[in-house]
Amino acid sequence: MKIIYLGHISLKILFKRFINTTLVIMLLCITNIAIAQTTNLVVTESQKFIEVGNITTILCIYTTNDALTGIVRENKRNISFDVFNEKLKKTFSKIIETSRKEKYVGDVFFEDEIKIFTVYSPKKNERIVYCHIFNINTKTYKKVMLFTTLVEKKQRLFSGANKRQTSFAISPNGNFIALSTDNIKKNLNSYTIRVYNANSLDLVYKKSYQEHKEKFFEPNDLVVDNTGTVYTVGKQFLKGRFQKINGIANYDFILSKITKKENRSLKVSLENDEHISSLKISNIDNLKLLGFYSEKDINRIKGSCSFNIDKSNMSITNKKTSKLPVSVYQDLYGYRKASNKKNKELSRFYIDYVLEDTLGNTFLLAEEFYITQTYVNNGIGGSYSTTVYHFDDILILKYNTKGELEWGRSIFKRATGPSYNAFLKEDKLHVIFNSGKKLTKKEDGRTKASIKLFESTALYDFEYSSDGEVAYNKIQNNKGKTFYRPYYGTFRNNIFIMMSSGLIEKQFMILE
Repeated sequence: MKIIYLGHISLKILFKRFINTTLVIMLLCITNIAIAQTTNLVVTESQKFIEVGNITTILCIYTTNDALTGIVRENKRNISFDVFNEKLKKTFSKIIETSRKEKYVGDVFFEDEIKIFTVYSPKKNERIVYCHIFNINTKTYKKVMLFTTLVEKKQRLFSGANKRQTSFAISPNGNFIALSTDNIKKNLNSYTIRVYNANSLDLVYKKSYQEHKEKFFEPNDLVVDNTGTVYTVGKQFLKGRFQKINGIANYDFILSKITKKENRSLKVSLENDEHISSLKISNIDNLKLLGFYSEKDINRIKGSCSFNIDKSNMSITNKKTSKLPVSVYQDLYGYRKASNKKNKELSRFYIDYVLEDTLGNTFLLAEEFYITQTYVNNGIGGSYSTTVYHFDDILILKYNTKGELEWGRSIFKRATGPSYNAFLKEDKLHVIFNSGKKLTKKEDGRTKASIKLFESTALYDFEYSSDGEVAYNKIQNNKGKTFYRPYYGTFRNNIFIMMSSGLIEKQFMILE
């Protein structure tokens, strides 16, 4: 009896251990599902097709209202224009030859037309600006010279320091195109706005702005409204081009309103101990500016700022500042360190997207971007330097219709190239990017999206609800499958389309 009794106790212990182990496994499974569940988007892929010619660099992808997709790419000697039907089967391709001295500088799109802008430099001081017009529907192409100008000391004609273009814009009704050029001379800093009729490409007006003998201007954003009025916002440096002198900000943010008849400017500022680090125009009709500010260092971010502008008299009617929510720091540093880190200012974030949902709420997305130099041993006693580009953490902020910050989140990630895209579908925010096959769930609550050494990759959809809750959705494991590049994708007609990275064999993925 004693032996049987002991055996009975042992069985009970084993049963309890089995139950506990099962519960642990179940909890782990639930955790894994929460981190990498299947996306709610419908995922389909097009048929594969073979590329002709080695033209791999994507300039832009746009989709028309008739579900035709136009893609423009380039190499050193050619630009290609391709059309794909609603099933993403190629129906047209045109390759034009270009000069090595002709460089792509920007693009705009409206309805069926893509307009590509290039600068040709036949001489050290001569610049010719062209517009390549491609109609996706009619499959027609033409090249128009817009203007010629002279520059000094190989000066750039268009500002190129920003991640996203700030020199080209098209009005919401598609009637006007605005171009902003740098015309910096030996004794004068000058910047010029040219507004064109988008249909005829006739010059509507040309206007200089921010002319000054000493002060340089660095644009942050450019828009043109349905009347042809241009608004540009950026940094006006007080002396030279230093961000700060003796620890004090060396610039003012200036909003300019430019028409054929007038040029008006407005200084945009916060309190004395708060420095604006960047600004974007979020709404043309009811002019609003969104951006980041700092309390300690002009190159860092303490929180977000918003400004409402009266366009008629160019005045600030309302301005708000909001410190970054603790949830931003929890996503980046974990819940243990978040309370201490919330006084830490973030750095090197550049605004990529300003999106508006159907209710008038605004989403701002920025990515951490910086460049480092790494020295590599060549194995024979010497070394060489290599440039490394870092596209790291993503910051996400949501503002309500009053310009008040509702919530903030961030994505703890690492990448060495342009990596993500974002869009709103049914008022949910989707952030699409490639990461490691398994998202790393750390003990401090962080979810790290990066690729470990020798780890295969996966395509993810981070889906944010209207109140900031996030679902980590895996679209596919990339191993053995087509690798897609979300950064070059396009969202139109409630559908997101992106192309694969293959050199010869290509394919599309559709998310809807």
